[in-house]
Amino acid sequence: MGASGSTRRVTFEADENENITVVKGVRLSDSVIDRMKEPSSPSGRPQSQRRSPGAVNDEELKKRIAEELALERARRDAEAQKRRLKQEQAYVRDEFGKILERERMSSNEHLTRAILRERAATEEERQKAQRFARQLEEKDRELKKHDAYYKEQLARLEERMKNQCKEMGITSQSENPM
Repeated sequence: MGASGSTRRVTFEADENENITVVKGVRLSDSVIDRMKEPSSPSGRPQSQRRSPGAVNDEELKKRIAEELALERARRDAEAQKRRLKQEQAYVRDEFGKILERERMSSNEHLTRAILRERAATEEERQKAQRFARQLEEKDRELKKHDAYYKEQLARLEERMKNQCKEMGITSQSENPM
């Protein structure tokens, strides 16, 4: 009714005896019909006794029906608004969840890239350290070869010197006491 935006034609008719008012084009809930059946006068007199002219009763009934329709319309509008609010809340919750998931994925990607860069740098440093260690070992072996060569050359020179001194008849001072 109110939320759908449609317009309905509501007509009021009375039967020949004007005992019953017929409302066409309105759908009423059971609770509304039950409330309409209740006597409206505080004295509790039966409806046929308190009824004076038919037009007054019709007007009163039309007024009650209009009030009931307004209440029913307000209730439906409130329910529709409540449903829309729940739907909007669910939508916002879903969108927020999607945003959080995208942020989480983005953070994970950045973290993964940083970890991979760090691993690559660590591996590069390890390889560099191994290369320097091999170069150091090579230098050490080379120095040991040179040391051995120089010692050998020194021993040959000493031997040659010794032989030349013997040939010349020069003896070392330790051999010749003066």
